[in-house]
Amino acid sequence: MSKARKLLTTLLVLATTALAGAGVAQAAAPGYVALGDSYASGVGTRQYTDANCKRSAAAYPSLIAPRIGATLNFQACSGAKTADVLNNQVAALNSTTTYVSIAVGGNDIGFASVIEKCALPFYDCTGDINKALDAARNTLPGSLNAVYTQIHNRAPNAKVAVVGYPRLFNGQECNLLARISSKEQGQLNAGADVLDEVVKGRAAAYGFTFVDIRGPFTGHAVCDKAEWINGLSNPISESYHPNTNGHAALADLVQPALT
Repeated sequence: MSKARKLLTTLLVLATTALAGAGVAQAAAPGYVALGDSYASGVGTRQYTDANCKRSAAAYPSLIAPRIGATLNFQACSGAKTADVLNNQVAALNSTTTYVSIAVGGNDIGFASVIEKCALPFYDCTGDINKALDAARNTLPGSLNAVYTQIHNRAPNAKVAVVGYPRLFNGQECNLLARISSKEQGQLNAGADVLDEVVKGRAAAYGFTFVDIRGPFTGHAVCDKAEWINGLSNPISESYHPNTNGHAALADLVQPALT
């Protein structure tokens, strides 16, 4: 083989290798956008990478992303309502987004403040619970529609998992400082059922997968032997949210809905 031909062969091999390497470099990991409120951001885990939104490396989106080989765009933020998701989070979505998870709706109906009132001594929170349920039935569906429409339009090719809320209580009164009676616990659990059914119904209307966590979390409520949800905690903001064990369980529940 002539020197010129050898040189040409070598150059072709180098060019082919370079092109192959460029192809590998350009192959991006699928995008995973995590939307929602404190139940998605990781409040309750007591370890945060973002002080304002309280996003956690122990939250289920953070656990799922490496398992499915996805790049996480973590938008969920503590205290978020549907309006906050629309104004501050959905812009992260686009036509290349592969996976989306979202948990939102509880703050829209003021569920956290209702629990705080139920914990007050000598206070009957039945009226507050009923007010929240009226909002869940009458106002929340439209708000969820607005969010789900944006997800559908912005990320039309994504697999979407809509994550529900757990029943928080088992009927026992184990937190002496949080005087939530067995009756009130039952009402709050029933309220969580109403909230979940509303969220489930709207998710189904958009073809999204609803992840119902109520069954798996049964036996792991506040006061259960193996709690996946914090009881009354210090600081207060950690209260009544999934702990690290709860988020580990959530990761196992949400991942199949995405993949």
